[in-house]
Formats: sequence, C-alpha cells, structure tokens
Amino acid sequence: MEKLRILIADDQTLMRDGLKTILELEPDMEVVGTAKNGAEAVEMAAALQPHVVLMDIRMPMMNGIESLKQIKREFPEMQVLMLTTFDEDDYIVEALANGANGFLLKDMPSDKLIEAVREGAKGQTMLPSPVAAKLAARLSAWKISPKPKSEMSEIFHQFDKFSGKRFTEREQEIIYYMVRNLNNRKIAERLGITEGTLKNYITSIYDKIGTNNRLEAIEYFKRTLLENREERL
Repeated sequence: MEKLRILIADDQTLMRDGLKTILELEPDMEVVGTAKNGAEAVEMAAALQPHVVLMDIRMPMMNGIESLKQIKREFPEMQVLMLTTFDEDDYIVEALANGANGFLLKDMPSDKLIEAVREGAKGQTMLPSPVAAKLAARLSAWKISPKPKSEMSEIFHQFDKFSGKRFTEREQEIIYYMVRNLNNRKIAERLGITEGTLKNYITSIYDKIGTNNRLEAIEYFKRTLLENREERL
C-alpha cells in the first residue's frame, strides 16, 4: 500500500523535527520533505508532490497564506492543513477562502494529530472545536455587519468617473468602514481578512488620493463622496 506522503512547512526547527518524528512512527506515513518558509514549501510541493502539506501560518519570506494560494493554484487536489495556535484566528477565514482543507492546533495530542492528518488526506475538512468556535464567531459578526449599500457602490462608480481614480470593490468596502471610524481590527474582522492584508489595501487607497494620514483620508472621502452624492440628487 502506498504511504501517505507528507510535506511539513514551519519556520521552527523544533516543530518541524518533532512533527516529522511523530508522523514517521506511523507505518502508513512518510515525511518526504520539510520547509522552513512558504517559498520553500511551494518549491518542494511542486518537486515532491506530497499528498498532504502541513503548513504553518506565520513564516518568513512567504507566509503560509500566500504559500497556500500558490500551491492550490498549481495543485488544487493537494490537501493543505494549516498549523495554527489560538492567537491566529485572524487567519482562519482567509485561509479557508483560499482553499485550506483544515486546521491543526500545534499543541494537540499526537494521536489526535495523526488521526487528523489521515482524515485530512481523505478530503475531510479538519476544524478542531476551538477553531470552529472562533470561525463561527467571525461569521456571526460578519453576517450582522452591514455591507456597503448599492447606493454607495453607485456613488463610488460616479466618483471614479469624476475624479479619474478607480477603487476596487474591496477598497470601496474598506473606505465605507473607514469613514464610519472603525479601526483596522474591526474592519479586518468584518471583511474576514488579516490586519496585514488590510494595511496593504489602505496603503493602496492612500496612494490613490495622495496622503498617508488616516484622518486626512477620512475627511477627503467624507467631503468628496458627499459632494458627489449631492450633485446626483
């Protein structure tokens, strides 16, 4: 019987070696490689063709989310299980949205870990109860949060034409919440993205309007969007 081929990606040597030791004690499992960052994980996934990738979320050079995206784009059938801790719930929705097949808690008992890897290899979505609870809380908050209304989208459409500046749909959502004075954490929670990803979007927004000051940006959008809306009425 073919062994379950596993690739481990984690920037901590102790974690990589510990997981490898635990998994290779199983007669049906083989760790075909270990990577210390997301870029290495992408290269090794292509070269070694593992059945399962155990992917740490926070790694240098390329984090686990970006590595996940590339692997799933090239090898959609490859099972990727994210290695996570309790303080990384910001990444849960983003990882699932980008094709993660589940999550493994780094401190879970070895027997539970082995069972989860086997089930994940079969295509089962692995969500430990603490992760599932955090996901449910995020989705609940997301559901009750108002999305930018169609009227606002139309205002942005007209504003884009008037100003020559074009904002993506995601940027429009972020601006919508910025002018309502939500902080970055709250905006990221409502959009189901990490604060790091949100900051990248905000930098792009700032570049388009020529500022790097949040208060100036908020005042700019309040003023110009309101003026544009009044012109249409």
